[in-house]
Order: sequence, then C-alpha cells, then structure tokens
Amino acid sequence: MLNGRLYRAAFVPFVFALAIAAFSLTGRPNPLHSTLAPDAFEGQRAFSELSGLAAAYPDRRPGSRGDRALAAYVARTLRGLGGTGAHTPQGWVGGFTVHTHNFSAQTIDGERTLTTVIAQRPGATGAKPIVILAHRDAPSTGARAELSATAALLELARVFAARETERTIVLASTSGGTGGDAGAADFAAAASGPFDAAIVLGDLAGARQRRPFVVPFSDTSGSAPVRLQRTVNDAITQEAGSNPGAPSAIGQLAHLAFGATVGEQGPLNAAGIPAVLVQVSGERGPASAARVSAARLQGFGRSVLSAVDSLDSGPDVPSAMQTELLIGRKAIPAWALRLLVGALLLPPLIVVADALARARRRRLPVARWSLWTLLCGAPFLAAALFALLLGAVGIIGAAPAEPVPPDALSFGASAATTVAAVLLALVLAWMVWPVVMRRLGVSVRPLSDAAGVGMLLVLLPLVVVVWITNPVTALLLLAPVHVWLLIVSPELRPRPAAALALVSSGLVPLALLVAFYADQLGLGPGRVAWMAVLLVVGGHIGFPALLLWSVSLGCAAAAVMLALTAESPALGGDDQPADEITIRGPLTYAGPGSLGDRSA
Repeated sequence: MLNGRLYRAAFVPFVFALAIAAFSLTGRPNPLHSTLAPDAFEGQRAFSELSGLAAAYPDRRPGSRGDRALAAYVARTLRGLGGTGAHTPQGWVGGFTVHTHNFSAQTIDGERTLTTVIAQRPGATGAKPIVILAHRDAPSTGARAELSATAALLELARVFAARETERTIVLASTSGGTGGDAGAADFAAAASGPFDAAIVLGDLAGARQRRPFVVPFSDTSGSAPVRLQRTVNDAITQEAGSNPGAPSAIGQLAHLAFGATVGEQGPLNAAGIPAVLVQVSGERGPASAARVSAARLQGFGRSVLSAVDSLDSGPDVPSAMQTELLIGRKAIPAWALRLLVGALLLPPLIVVADALARARRRRLPVARWSLWTLLCGAPFLAAALFALLLGAVGIIGAAPAEPVPPDALSFGASAATTVAAVLLALVLAWMVWPVVMRRLGVSVRPLSDAAGVGMLLVLLPLVVVVWITNPVTALLLLAPVHVWLLIVSPELRPRPAAALALVSSGLVPLALLVAFYADQLGLGPGRVAWMAVLLVVGGHIGFPALLLWSVSLGCAAAAVMLALTAESPALGGDDQPADEITIRGPLTYAGPGSLGDRSA
C-alpha cells in the first residue's frame, strides 16, 4: 500500500534544506568586559557570615520559622547599608531602599506563606536595571552550600552600597527555590519595568564541581541570550580560574524539546527577564551535606561581581530568548531548524497521502481505524486525569508548578504508593478498554489493511501541530513517523519480534530525553516516575499538552498491536474478507499452454 519510490524521491527537498541551513550558520556574539577589579568582594568575610548563618538558621524549609527569621536578618542587614544614595566628595554612598513582600504559594511542603526581600539602589542613568537573586530556603538542615548564595548576596550588597553604578541594582532574597521556584516566579510577576539581565546565585562555595557552571535554561522553550551567557562564562574564567563549560548540543535539544529546569533562572526567563544561574554544582545543585570552600566562594563571588560590572557598563542585553542551537563557535538559527525538520516530514506526509488515496479507491474504512487509534490514547489520558484527581482531593499534597531539585525530591513510601496507584489506574484502564471498544462498535484488534493508514493519519497531523508549535519537540516524533511506515502494510511488516523492535526504535528519542534529565538531575527510575506525576499534578504539563502526549502514546500502543498482528487476508470495505480466488481443475494445472504448443 506504501510507495517506496515516492518515499525516496520525497527526500530531495531535504538536500536543498540542508544546503540552506549550512549557509545560515552564524557566529556567537562577543562577551562584555569590565575594567573594574572585583577585589572589593571579600570572600573570607562572606565565608565567615556563611558559617554564622548556618549556625543561627539551620532549619530553613520554605515558609518555616527559620526561613522567616533569616528573611528578617537579610532585610535588617540591607537596611543597615544606608538609605537613599547620594553623591559625596568621597563618591557614591549608600542607596538601598528595602521592602518585604509576603505571598502564598505551593512549595515542597504544600501551600505556605513566603517572604521576598527586595533591595533597590538607583543608578546614575535611566538604563534598565540588573537583578541579583538568591533563595534562602533549603530542604535539609544545614545545607551550607545552598546557603552560600545568601552570604554572597549580602557581600555583594556591601560592595554596591559603596560603589557608583550606571544601572539600578536590584537585590532579591526569595524562598521556594527548593521546589517550584515560587519566590522567583512571584518576583517576575510583580516586578515593574523591564530588566536588562538577572544573575541567579546558587551554590557558590561547594567543594564538588559539576559543569556547566552557568545554567541558562528557561521553564519554557529557549534559553538566556548568548551574550549574557558568554559574559558570565568569561568572568568565571578570569576570576575563578576555572573552565565554566557549556551546555552540550544534546542538552540544548533536550531543553528546547521539553522546557524543564530546577533553577530559579527558569521562571525569570519564561517571564522575559534574561537570566542565568551561577552554580558550582551545575543544574543539579548541591547535596545537603556538601562541603564548602572559602576559596571557591571568593572566586565565584568575584566572578559574579565582575559580570555585573560588565553588564553595568555595556549595552543592553537582547531581551529575546535564545532559540538557536549552539554547536562549537557557530549557531544554527531557529528558522533553519524548523526548515530541516519540516523537510524531514515531507516523505511520510507524501507517502501517507498516496496510501490514503489507494485506501479510498479500495473503499477501506480508514476513518474508523483513525478513531480506533485515537481511542488507544484514552487509557493514558485516564491515568493522567486520575493523577490530577489525587492532587485535587489532597492526596498529593505538595506538587509545585515547576520541577523539584533532586535533594528535595524524596521518594518515600507515600510517593511510591502514589506512583503505583497511577500505574494501576493505567493497567485498569487498559483492562476496561476492550469492553468500551466493543460497546462503541469498534474492533479491538487491527483486522484491516486500513488500520496502519488510520494510525498514521492520526500521528502525522499530531507531528505537524507539534512542529508548528515547537520544531525541536517534533524531533521526538520524527523517528516514529519514518520507522513505523515499515509495519503499516502487511506486505512490508516483518515477523512480530522484528516488528516490535521497529516500534521500540521509534521510541528511542523519547527514551533519550528521559535518560538525559534523569542523568542531569541524578534521578533513579522511581524518582523519574514521581517527578512525572508531580509535573502533571502541579500544572507544568498543561491539559492541552496532556492530550497531545496521550494521543502520541496511543499511536505507540496502536503500533505495538499492529506489530503483533499476523499477516491476514486483505479486508473489504466492511472489514470482511475479500472474495477468495478459487482454482477449478487439478491443482497441478498451470493454465493454457502449460504443456507446450502442440502445433509446433
């Protein structure tokens, strides 16, 4: 039913698209530099304050008494650095205006009242401000590496209290960073006016390094502008003497395909504030018992100060998020990625259109089998709705809207029971599925040549919709639409074992995406499943996305059933066997002339 020649010929436009993409490669913008020495950041003083804060506020769960007490200490310290700034013969003195903001939000402990401390010091010009943000809370007692962000924030405040800047400097001490990034999200929502850039402080003193040190990813698709990334990377290279690393091509594709990050730069980027996270322990973050180093805090503290000075004296950072793919010193623009993926979609689209025309000429019920494919996604949607129900009735009490760092993602008995309940709901939905299909008058097994075409007629429009929305996400579905062509037609379908291998190969990109995030965040299989449940219940995966994921998995289930279906006689328009061809006469009779020409 599928035309192989037509499929091969449809790859010709991809060759031209590849040539166009090759000529579209662009260079990366240069980093900004500062002429000021960052020696004013005293790492030893910041480290002494870190030790004192860890002893005074060991328990800092989001919204807890310790978290609120530390917020009050940060506010007092910032207010003590001076009132309204002014020019004096000695230079710029003071200038921080401090206020606190209380709000309710979802955290790893459920809904809590959180406090944000915001200090603002005006600059000499009206240029867009620079934000320095750090969260105070921690999931475990002590957590000195995580607390180093607050110690560095206070030391930077002392530096800027006595230094004149061109841009307004905004310091924000937030809570909720241990899961959900509620403080950063609230700051981004409540902030007035555009910002030039934001630097989020994470673990700046941890003894264990994990690259990249600069994390630019957004909660949605895209990353911080390349100029901001390179500016902070260059400052770390110069002041900390370390190679900060860079996100790999696979990491960029993974974050572009499925926007999920545990850092507070995520909601800032999603709100249009260019932001990067500076963290010694990479995107995963530090362990609660991680050792800290005064030398590390000084090196990275001075790196942040140098980066802020570079941004302060430089031109505005582009506000548009980075959607291109960085490979080495070159960047592939987003439109070129879209063109390449679109060209790779042409062969299956053309072949399936031809197969549909052939099926219509044979009067095969393609629409009925398209409905069958859509109904294959119903069990997956039912399991997702069951998870949402558990969250609505309070059984899943703490489900932040954003991914949770691994140190705060405990997989205990309660989490395991919830994951098991969702999986059980999925199994029960599949057990009920045949009964529902029979009640609807739809066959359970794919008994027609049209079943494969019907499956592709669901999968391909889905891929096109995803491609229009996000071409990188469509890469996850490119392998299925090509590989699964081999199991659509009974004449092409291999034996069940080989057919199942083909179905599995189409799911490799999705498996690689899950494996990347599991490795990046240090998650085992149980935590991966628990994280998926939390993303659904917390709303990070919205209902439209749930529908798309359910239909995609339904197509995979339909492909599995096709792979397990033995080759059968072609069926007619009503899914009934076609008229059998009978042979009259002896079985060895081969037709006229089989015995030779007697007249010869």
